Amino acid sequence: MPELPEVETVRRTLTGLIVGKTIQSVTVSLPRIIQRPDDIRRFEMELTGHRIIEVGRRGKFLRIIMDGLVLVSHLRMEGRYGLYNSNEPVEKHTHVIFHFTDGTELRYKDVRQFGTMHLFLPGEEFNHKPLVKLGLEPLEEGFTMEAFRKAIAKRTTKIKPALLNQEYVVGLGNIYVDEALFRAGIHPERPANTLSDTELESLYEAILATLTEAVEAGGSSIKSYVNGQGEMGMFQHSLRIYGRQGESCLNCGQPVEKTVVGGRGTHYCPNCQPPDRSMGLSNPGLGGLNSGKKPGKKARSASIHGKGNGVRT
Repeated sequence: MPELPEVETVRRTLTGLIVGKTIQSVTVSLPRIIQRPDDIRRFEMELTGHRIIEVGRRGKFLRIIMDGLVLVSHLRMEGRYGLYNSNEPVEKHTHVIFHFTDGTELRYKDVRQFGTMHLFLPGEEFNHKPLVKLGLEPLEEGFTMEAFRKAIAKRTTKIKPALLNQEYVVGLGNIYVDEALFRAGIHPERPANTLSDTELESLYEAILATLTEAVEAGGSSIKSYVNGQGEMGMFQHSLRIYGRQGESCLNCGQPVEKTVVGGRGTHYCPNCQPPDRSMGLSNPGLGGLNSGKKPGKKARSASIHGKGNGVRT
């Protein structure tokens, strides 16, 4: 499933491709993708004539903002958008087509058919599912160390499931949680409320560094992820722990192990990420965070709001 860096890359790509275009008509061939309204014909008719003014993001959700409407889109496992000329053949598994007045089409393709679309009046989307209960947004000004501590520090659940919970922090999925925990030197099964202030700060900085670098690289193409222009992400070449089971840890040389935490496949180094402090967790930055610069506010802002090449989903 695309995580924050991949969805952010898609947002950037779509911004350059569809902002300013006006919808002439909409064709839906797989009704269950449309979650709101429940009348597909109404969905198609309400979008007609609206102009796209911005493409936003909230966590793993895209927000296609129009003059009077907002479309919230979740790509799920393999959903992807692409811009085509209207005379190009429609590929298999294309389920929604937005026909523009200039003769181009935004096509939504989803092999697994798990994606969703919700239509709202502007501002209304934040008061209803699927956005209503989402937590802190990383790489934005509100994601401070204090806010992160308040969201995580008292949780008795294991730290990995806590970070995957979108009601606490949004956008983090299996790949980037493993990467951040490795950078911070924290075992994925540590209860969140056992982390010291120093460990929480290291984890906070690791999340920022990991996501910033991943966004700059266009996300990770692990399976089928590409952007709105059909390009792959490049961050998979920089992964330090995810998918490296059996290989030597980049820090200590010990074999990387894989286990299951909270129902998710989890990669970690048993030497760099010991289960608890009594087993020698003396260096919160052991996972490699301290080898690079910590992203400041200026860097964080640029990584999200600056120009960048996209990746299809």
